[in-house]
Amino acid sequence: MRQLWPRNPFGSVHLRVRVLDDIGVPRSVDTNALHCRSPPSGRTRSSTNQSTRSVTTMTDPDFSTAPLDVVVIGAGVAGMYAMHRLREQGLRVHGFEAGSGVGGTWYFNRYPGARCDVESFDYSYSFSEELQQDWDWSEKYAAQPEILSYLDHVADRFDLRTGFTFDTRVLSAQFDEGTATWRVQTDGGHDVTSRFVVCATGSLSTANVPNIAGRETFGGEVFHTGFWPHEGVDFTGKRVGVIGTGSSGIQSIPLIAEQADHLYVFQRSANYSVPAGNTPLDDKRRAEIKAGYAERRALSKRSGGGSPFVSDPRSALEVSEAERNAAYEERWKLGGVLFAKTFADQTSNIEANGTAAAFAERKIRSEVQDQAIADLLIPNDHPIGTKRIVTDTNYYQSYNRDNVSLVDLKSAPIEAIDETGIKTADAHYELDALVFATGFDAMTGALDRIEIRGRNGETLRENWHAGPRTYLGLGVHGFPNLFIVTGPGSPSVLSNMILAAEQHVDWIAGAINHLDSAGIDTIEPSAEAVDNWLDECSRRASATLFPSANSWYMGANIPGKPRIFMPFIGGFGVYSDICADVAAAGYRGFELNSAVHA
Repeated sequence: MRQLWPRNPFGSVHLRVRVLDDIGVPRSVDTNALHCRSPPSGRTRSSTNQSTRSVTTMTDPDFSTAPLDVVVIGAGVAGMYAMHRLREQGLRVHGFEAGSGVGGTWYFNRYPGARCDVESFDYSYSFSEELQQDWDWSEKYAAQPEILSYLDHVADRFDLRTGFTFDTRVLSAQFDEGTATWRVQTDGGHDVTSRFVVCATGSLSTANVPNIAGRETFGGEVFHTGFWPHEGVDFTGKRVGVIGTGSSGIQSIPLIAEQADHLYVFQRSANYSVPAGNTPLDDKRRAEIKAGYAERRALSKRSGGGSPFVSDPRSALEVSEAERNAAYEERWKLGGVLFAKTFADQTSNIEANGTAAAFAERKIRSEVQDQAIADLLIPNDHPIGTKRIVTDTNYYQSYNRDNVSLVDLKSAPIEAIDETGIKTADAHYELDALVFATGFDAMTGALDRIEIRGRNGETLRENWHAGPRTYLGLGVHGFPNLFIVTGPGSPSVLSNMILAAEQHVDWIAGAINHLDSAGIDTIEPSAEAVDNWLDECSRRASATLFPSANSWYMGANIPGKPRIFMPFIGGFGVYSDICADVAAAGYRGFELNSAVHA
């Protein structure tokens, strides 16, 4: 097996990863087995970014002179803003990043077709008006290279790289109750003390590798979409198998199909996908948006998902069929995930949801020539929108190609991988390359792989054994001065992640400033506040159709992971108001302790 992602995405330590049970045996996988052979001749395990600016060797600061104020874990969009915001506040901050450069998700996810499903002008930082006015996006929905170039620009503009140590994974963080500080250790030998830890570890940053019998015997090339080789991959003349039809599979399949001699798509569960309707942006359109940026941002921050689009407040059932279809057509042309929010009751009323599903089915059938294939591509196991709708370019049309075959794993599951390909219950598929588009251990996976110990030595894993327990998604009872950015219990992946990160980091900065001003040492949620917040999140989720889907929002793609709807579903604007109200009330629900100063 020639495994070709650029570096061990699971770190240098020996880990065992839980993996998908819907395409293989539900057991742990030894990830070291995925890194046992060198790439073929002429290839290197390059960690060089598409933009050379993102690879910079930094000299670690002298951590011995004084404890840090803040350790930031991760240099993605959240970690970058945390570094900037907390530095501006005069705090002594340092960060650690597993990758060789900034960007997080957009640094690692370089698979063909990788593209954001939030419009470029919205999926960008709002904290600097000069930055907003200076940067020119080229497309309505930016692709991975442009997003990474943007994040490189931000890192350069605000001198953020000097605050991070790259190619370094945090192994543990342990709270010292006597000094009210955290001891953070890394695989690079760092052993630092800090008052606060900010976990900007990302919601989709821990690859989920399927455990299929015989996988290690495959003689061809093996890839995971979440850790794509930086030099790219050429599938010309090859027989390629893609396992998975979530976002990364749906986005990459059309481009792989253009190169491959033959592409086999192994699908267990179909997903809804809406064309991006992507268009280039000209100077006139850019000027219009920039002129109205203040209003656009205001609408985004008051919206449900962090973009300047709102649902029709009426029920999908109270308008005429013609009016309803016209509304769906408009959202379909707008592109992407916003189709799920055409009408207010679309994801809370199953009958209303059915009208949207019927519209989407007609669209899919109009694009796919073979209606037997269309039958397999139309989901029948979840209401539309309860799994994240994918944003694609020519996905359904790919199945009209002679060199693309759809393999239905529900009717004939994968039994094993051997040296030459994949064996299902009814056939064997000869392959030269295999792509795992199998997603991530979402929202909790990255934190689960760090040994985080709070009061009385309790680990975060132990605290979360029945599912993640947070207050506002920001803090955990028993773990003082530990903050989580865009984690479970917050809007997180249901919102524009950049604006969500800014909102969280601004709140964290305000909390630290409050503690410093009052001479308070620690802040942590009360047990009661955590319980009440879990009840609130559960109540809101139960009023929707979301819990009915076996989605990664529920942790359903990870064997043994507790089934709990992890995001706060009440909307980004509502959530921001709740957080602001908590802070204005003296951090209601948090326990503030001054024992060390006393």
